[in-house]
This record gives sequence, C-alpha cells and structure tokens, in this order.
Amino acid sequence: MKNIMKKSLSTLLIVGSIIMHANDDFKIKEAKVEYIKSLDLLVFSQKVQGKAGNTTPDLNGALNGASVLGYVFPTSLKSSDVGFNVTKGIVALALTSHPDFDDTPLWDENNDKNYKNDGKVWHPHWVVLVEDKSLPGGLKVKEFKKANKEVLLPPTNPGMPMYMDPPGFSVLIQNNTIKALVPASRVNNKIDFSYDAVSVLMKVNTNKDTPLLGVYKVYSVLDGELNLKNKVINVK
Repeated sequence: MKNIMKKSLSTLLIVGSIIMHANDDFKIKEAKVEYIKSLDLLVFSQKVQGKAGNTTPDLNGALNGASVLGYVFPTSLKSSDVGFNVTKGIVALALTSHPDFDDTPLWDENNDKNYKNDGKVWHPHWVVLVEDKSLPGGLKVKEFKKANKEVLLPPTNPGMPMYMDPPGFSVLIQNNTIKALVPASRVNNKIDFSYDAVSVLMKVNTNKDTPLLGVYKVYSVLDGELNLKNKVINVK
C-alpha cells in the first residue's frame, strides 16, 4: 500500500508540473538556425506565443524528481561534431532551466562569483537523445556505464553518466524569443545540417531502473511532428 501511495503521489506531482508549465511561454511560433558568415557564427532561435524563458521550474528540493524545462533543437549533427565519441542517437542543443542543481561547473551564468548556483539561469547543453517508450515523452538522454572507456566527453561535462555537456554558449532572451550563439568551430564547422524545434519538460530520476534524465512532456513541436526537415539559413 505504501508503494502504491508513493507512486500515486509521484504521478500527481509530475502531472501538476506538466499542467503548470503548459502555457504560451512554450508554444513555438517559429524557429530557425542562421549561419552568419561574417561572424562564422550559428544562431539558434525559438520564438514563442508568450514570453520566452519567463516560466522556470519550481524548486523540488532534491535532485531526484527535479524538473528541467527546455527549448530544444534536435539536429542531424553527429555526436562527434560536438565533442562526444561516435554513438547512435539524435544530437540536440537544449536550452534549459533547472533550479535544483547546477551542472555547469566551469560557468558562472549569473556572475555572482559562485559557480554552483546557476541552474535556474537559462543555459545550453549538447545532449544525445534516444527512444525510451517507458517515458511519457518517449525520449531520454543516452546513458553509459562509467567504466566504459570508449566514452568521450568534452572536459566541460559535469560528470554525470550520460551524453550531456554544457558548452557555455551565450543564451539571449529577447521578449518572445530565446537564442543561443554557437561558433561554427564548435560544431566541427558543419553549417549545412537539418534541425527541428521542440519545447519539453524533463525529469531527473536517480533510481536505478528509471532513466536518469527523460522527457515527460512535449509541449510544442515546430511543424507538429519531429522530422528534421528545416535547413540552416545562410546570412552574409
């Protein structure tokens, strides 16, 4: 009975957070990736019906069960283009907020000289996503065993056993638009890839039988479904 009550409470908490975050701040109106040749810079942007970045997760008080909100760009880039070893999955740039933990050990996003309290500030991650039908959102960040010597992560990674890295790109929020500025050299100079755009709720789970970081709700998809049909726009 206690286990049933715990599961019911967990479900209620997840459902509650999904309802709370399902607002215009995550309804995508348009998205694009532009390559600015004069700066050798890629600009990833999502425009929403509400105010971009205005809604952030409630404080959970613990890593287990922590919410992660994200404006995500699935791409056709290879894992090796962004600093990982070659591995199967969808490489995505995720702009995230999660006040329960800080996973950017090299960056002080709020510039207060404390490098461990910036999780709520919107910041970028490279992740590799794979299918997981056990989750409501159908996707999770790909995990690995720490003993696997074939795994390669950039030195900026936070030490979690999954394909995730905080590359430190600038994130700009301007009214209804959120942007990430990515030097082309940081994607192996690939400027002709395909992409899509989604907004999601993710959850952290430290139980062994549950994905460490999974997608629990997809709020909005640029074209109604993930198809990676959008192409980078070249700007002089």
